[in-house]
Amino acid sequence: MQLSDSREIAAPREVVWAALLSAEVLKECVPGCTEMSGSAEEGFEATVVQKVGPVKATFKGAVAVSDRVEGESLMLSGEGKGGAAGFAKGGAKVRLEVIEGGTKLTYDVEANVGGKLAQLGSRIIDGFAKKMADDFFTRFKDTVEGPADNADAEVVAEAEEKKKGWLKRVFAG
Repeated sequence: MQLSDSREIAAPREVVWAALLSAEVLKECVPGCTEMSGSAEEGFEATVVQKVGPVKATFKGAVAVSDRVEGESLMLSGEGKGGAAGFAKGGAKVRLEVIEGGTKLTYDVEANVGGKLAQLGSRIIDGFAKKMADDFFTRFKDTVEGPADNADAEVVAEAEEKKKGWLKRVFAG
């Protein structure tokens, strides 16, 4: 399975680059990640819990950073073993470009699975891999950009209150 996409991040390229090399940031961004340690130089070790279709597994694996062109591009390659569920491996070629207002992050992802996971069928696996990549890069963008400003937070809080009010009306009646 292969896919390509990009995100515009409202942060300088140096900040985005540093975040790509941070175990702490990566842990926040990988869906289902319970542990992440290591460094970009030595590689990262990760534990990720995921449910793919009917199969739930804990994957333990490693992520290596290679093909680094400082501040411009890198390759993240990883492989995880999920016991009886099988294995997942893949990589993401990431490129950074300075744009007005921040940085454009472009990525090309390739993923492969084996074992019980492979028996689920390519449609389920491809959909899951696409969702994982989308979730990761959306979380990455949100983490690097930081929390929304107070005006946005107030709008979100107001919307949450309205939602609660609507639920109360439905269940009270």
